Amino acid sequence: MTSLHKFELLASIAVVLISMIEAVVLQRRRPDFDWNEARLSILDLIGRRIVALLPFSLAAPVFGFAWEHRIYTVPLDGVAAFVALFIGQEFCYYWYHRAAHRVRFFWATHRVHHSPNQLTLSTSFRLGWTGKLTGTGLFFVPLAWLGFKPTVVLAALTLNLLYQFWLHTTWIPKLGWFEYVFNTPSAHRVHHASNLPYLDKNYGGVLIIFDRLFGTYAEEEETEPCVYGLVKPVRTRNLLRLEFDEWRAIAADMRRSGSVMQALKILAMPPGWSPDGRGETTEELRALVSQQVSG
Repeated sequence: MTSLHKFELLASIAVVLISMIEAVVLQRRRPDFDWNEARLSILDLIGRRIVALLPFSLAAPVFGFAWEHRIYTVPLDGVAAFVALFIGQEFCYYWYHRAAHRVRFFWATHRVHHSPNQLTLSTSFRLGWTGKLTGTGLFFVPLAWLGFKPTVVLAALTLNLLYQFWLHTTWIPKLGWFEYVFNTPSAHRVHHASNLPYLDKNYGGVLIIFDRLFGTYAEEEETEPCVYGLVKPVRTRNLLRLEFDEWRAIAADMRRSGSVMQALKILAMPPGWSPDGRGETTEELRALVSQQVSG
């Protein structure tokens, strides 16, 4: 077991313990608290640790190829190198996360993370089992090509995800000036909300600056309380359905598509897209509401 794997294991144990403490406190304060959400998150984490042992990874050989053909070797021997790694990793994470919401093939895994109907710390480690098999790590390959060792890139990503642990809370308020630069619980509550104004917003990991730069930032508003979960809420307590229902839906839609091109579009287009133009993408839902208001 590598040092990174040992760190990930210890971090996993720590975040689960802290999440359970939060759950006990929340149960005493909120009569509607659902322990099944925490149970599913823990089972997801256990399953993902098992999947990580599989020898197959779509991104691993591409990382190796990019590193072998790198244009430079970046030595981590100064502040500038660490800052470059941090900013580069955040940039790649933003586009991975945006694609995970806007490309159905990636959404099939990421949907699991958004399935809880309550936002608690345990939500942070419900990430889905199929990420390694779908190659989400490919979004970080450019860093290896530019000269950062793949192990260093993966370590930076691990720290990014660990930072995000504390963002999955409803009890931490807005944090003043911190909100303008960094991802915060308030910004991430928006990201996990199914309210139409909040859909597909706030993709940042540690930083929120790329959302502000690329027009995907939305502020949490008191007049629009967050409703957590998916637009079509998931109520199942069956772990396998939680993990694979979207993949089954994709397969069914592809079989009904009528052509190879339309089948490929079902994988590449946003969730809710339909070949007949009567889908339920974020844009279509907003257009519908706009028509109803103007009408």
